[in-house]
Parts: sequence; structure tokens; C-alpha cells
Amino acid sequence: MSKKIVLIIPLFFVVSCASKMKIIDTPISFSENRIEQTREYIREHYGLEVDDITMVPKIVVLHWTAIDDFDATFAVFNREMLGGSRPDLQGAGQVNVGIQFAVDRDGTVHRLMPENWVARHCIGLNYDAIGVENVGGANGVDNMTDEQIAANIKLVRYLKKKYPSIEYLIGHHEYQEFDGHPLWRELDDSYRTEKTDPGERFMNAVRAGVADLNLKGVDEIRAEK
Repeated sequence: MSKKIVLIIPLFFVVSCASKMKIIDTPISFSENRIEQTREYIREHYGLEVDDITMVPKIVVLHWTAIDDFDATFAVFNREMLGGSRPDLQGAGQVNVGIQFAVDRDGTVHRLMPENWVARHCIGLNYDAIGVENVGGANGVDNMTDEQIAANIKLVRYLKKKYPSIEYLIGHHEYQEFDGHPLWRELDDSYRTEKTDPGERFMNAVRAGVADLNLKGVDEIRAEK
């Protein structure tokens, strides 16, 4: 029985990843004011003066939303300013959290903003990272679907092909492993949040599906510090 499972899972991933990447553009609000607020965030947190918010991506960060509904997820990111919605982030800038991609529970991939624009989704790494939110994880429960795993594998492959500069693949819960690494940019040593998403099961499955891309993870990050 165990031998059959070992054979079936890789075949599922190969078949899933062989089909063409389908992405639905579902843009969040991103006015000139949000762009300016993002530039301010880059200035305050990374010490960089930039003319625009484009980046050269080097990292893909996978998340879960802690919300089990796509429309509710979209509403969170569609706001341009934090307001009082995230007390854990207050005092660290008012531009709202953002994300380049959101994957619904059926595996549908939505592009919420330009892929190479900086979004506020991962402390210390936003200037180099493309973020992928997966709808689910409410109450901290790992309920990620097989369809989401397959979609993330395809999306990581798409991104690596489009942006050869990408070298790293991490889960949000692993982001602090970069602290002290050359790609860690956060200037405020007190600005950290503890994360558990998307968890080891999800990351192990996605990493297995893109193993041939040789993207670096926690062990390589530690070795490079």
C-alpha cells in the first residue's frame, strides 16, 4: 500500500504541473497614494530611496490567509491603508498589507497586483520577495487543499521561469531565518511577528513538486549567514 502512494503522488504533481499556468487578474486598489506609501515603507524599513516600487524578485514566500473565503481575503488586501485592522503592525507604517498572488481553495490563481511591485507581506524581505497567499488556515488549522498544493507548484515554476533571479522558496513561518542574511533588510530590530503559516506539511509538498528547480530553503539560508 505504501509503495502505491509513493508512486501516485509524484505522478499527480507531474500531471498537474505539465498543464499551462492559468492566472486570473483580479486587481486590488493600488492608487498613486498607495504607491507613495509603499515608497515610504521602503525608505523607513529598508533605508532605500526609490523612484518606483519595482523590484528584482529573489524569494518566493508562501502564506495562508487565516481566512477560508476568497472574497473576504480580497477585501483585506483591497484596502490601501491599514487603519485599525492590524494592531500587530501599528507603528510600523500605515500602508496596507498586500500580496502579488492569492490561490483559492479550488486552486484558482488570482494575480492581485503586478508581480514585480513591492507588497507588504513579509517583514524584512518585501523588497526581494513575491508573496503567494493561500485561502485557508482559519483558527490556525492546516486545511490547505491538494488543489492549492498543485497550484503553488505550478506558480513557483512559472515564477522561476519568468524571473531567473529567484533563488529561494520559503514559508512565511520561516522568514526569520533570513535575519542576519545579506537579503534581510529590516532596520527596526523590534519589528517582528511570529508566524505559523503555511506549515511544514504544505511546504514539504510544494518543495517536493519543485525539487528540480534547486530553490534554496532554511538549511541554505543558515549556511549563507
